[in-house]
Amino acid sequence: MIHPQIPLILTALLFSAFFSGMEMAFMAASKLQLELQEKQNSLTGRIITHFSTRKARLTATLLIGNVFALVLFGIGMARSLYPILTAYLPASWQYPAVFIIIQTLVTAILALTVAEFIPRSLFMIRANTMLNVLAVPLLISYYILYPVVFLVVGAIRLVVVKLLKMEFSEEKPVFGLTDVDQFMKKSLYQHETEKVPEVDARIFHNALEFRTVKVRECMVPRTEIEAIEISEPINALRQAFVQTGHSKILVYQETIDNVVGYCHQLAMFQKPTDISSILTPIIAVPETMLASELFVKFVAEHRSIALVVDEFGGTSGLVTTEDLLEEIIGEINDEFDEESLLEQELQPGIYLFSARQEIDYLNDKYNLALPVGDYETLGGLILEMHGDIPNEGTIIQAPPFTITVLSMDENRINTVQLVRQAELTAED
Repeated sequence: MIHPQIPLILTALLFSAFFSGMEMAFMAASKLQLELQEKQNSLTGRIITHFSTRKARLTATLLIGNVFALVLFGIGMARSLYPILTAYLPASWQYPAVFIIIQTLVTAILALTVAEFIPRSLFMIRANTMLNVLAVPLLISYYILYPVVFLVVGAIRLVVVKLLKMEFSEEKPVFGLTDVDQFMKKSLYQHETEKVPEVDARIFHNALEFRTVKVRECMVPRTEIEAIEISEPINALRQAFVQTGHSKILVYQETIDNVVGYCHQLAMFQKPTDISSILTPIIAVPETMLASELFVKFVAEHRSIALVVDEFGGTSGLVTTEDLLEEIIGEINDEFDEESLLEQELQPGIYLFSARQEIDYLNDKYNLALPVGDYETLGGLILEMHGDIPNEGTIIQAPPFTITVLSMDENRINTVQLVRQAELTAED
């Protein structure tokens, strides 16, 4: 015959496990996936989003439900253990205090194991799945407990606002930058066969990283800027537009460190007689400025080009709207980009590269693990390792790599040969 308290005990344990597990599931779930479900008009997604934006009500519902369940569990355990202890405990031990201690220990161990540790572990592993499956039962529990929840939340609001003089708001965003970043990183490395939301995870991830990117990481370097002296004849400017294919040409006075503006090719239709008559002012920004701040400045001031200056006020480079967008959506072939940069694998472990190739790109494509630092390109790495401007034929040892400078253009490194010794040794 089943003990009359067994149904009460099992029911109370089940509800306690439910409330404890749901609390853990809300903490461990991917908020962005839940928001995407809500946007897809999913019932469970709308329910979970409703609770996620009302943390106080959610917390009160889960805690109150868990407390009620544990109280009922405690009552059931006390009633079921009392006759057992009376029948089997030695007469010398049958004191109220002993009964209370034994009942408390057994009840606590069972509750912690079955109603806390096990459900929390399971709900943490499958957080989003559990939330989707149990969203409706949670909503039903909320409406059943609503009178008590309403009183508890009201009391908390009163204490926080009136006594502690703090702001109390139930409305919270479903997810923040941290949630999005974690979701995107997971999506980038998720197995191809798994079903994932149809979003470009790479672009989202780049957009999150964009908030830390400096202008110097996006700019066209000083040595690659096409510019003209302001005293040059207008025909020289016209020829510069034809030869470079650019729509904008920087204009300087005496030296490239004294840029006075730029000229747009459309201004040539005005039939100007000199460069200064069609000169457009250009904004200057420090190379340490955040790219996101410059992008906002471009949009607010309706600009698309800026001069980048170093700490001494000298010209460091040039940056355009396209350069900033490339940090988010990838390579854009704009007018300031070269057709292509040399990259060739002659044989396993031996490569020919343009010194302008970015370190991150080479590491990703060729799995090189080149050292990173305060430089963006292979040329920057060579200058960092060599400590001076190299000559043609200069060999730099950067174990396990041997880098040979093959060609130079005045002070600029053009082409290099990179040898990875580990692969050559393996082949031999």
